[in-house]
Amino acid sequence: MKAAGFALFDTALGPCGVAWNARGLCAAQLPEPDAAALRARLRRRVPGAPEVPPPAWVQQLTAGIAALLRGETVDLSQVPLDLARVPALDGRVYEVVRRIPCGATLTYGEVAAQLGDRLLARAVGRALARNPFAPVVPCHRVLGADGRPGGFSARGGLQTKLQLLTLEGASPTGAPDLFVPPRPGPGESAH
Repeated sequence: MKAAGFALFDTALGPCGVAWNARGLCAAQLPEPDAAALRARLRRRVPGAPEVPPPAWVQQLTAGIAALLRGETVDLSQVPLDLARVPALDGRVYEVVRRIPCGATLTYGEVAAQLGDRLLARAVGRALARNPFAPVVPCHRVLGADGRPGGFSARGGLQTKLQLLTLEGASPTGAPDLFVPPRPGPGESAH
């Protein structure tokens, strides 16, 4: 099925993009060096999708992504995803990862355990490397064992992953950071 469209939008980290259809989000793209590179990547991911003004729900999504990339606490877990072209296991991984809140992390093994089998940790890593929905599916919140950052397939690699974790106030090692105050939960005051 062809996507209904794609759109670019500005963020504090650079231009990002999203593509959608009647089922939901088809792709989200973290910053690229410029708008031309971003358009080219989105056109490869969603062939035939025209660049069009986004509908209201996509406008809300892009505002949420922009807020997240400014370091604000945002919950994108309810954004509908079009999983039609995603392998079944990858879809299950994405559903677990979507529940990781801003400022928190899990390990690949912990995600695998939530799927019912810790031996799936490598499969979790492969699924996250193919994630077409970052940061809506926040694969940057998944770390390797012993606090290792693991991999990250977006432009900038591990540096981008660590930057996203820092923006969210999460420790890149998964351990509490003495220099980053804990984020207030919903309804809590920062003071």
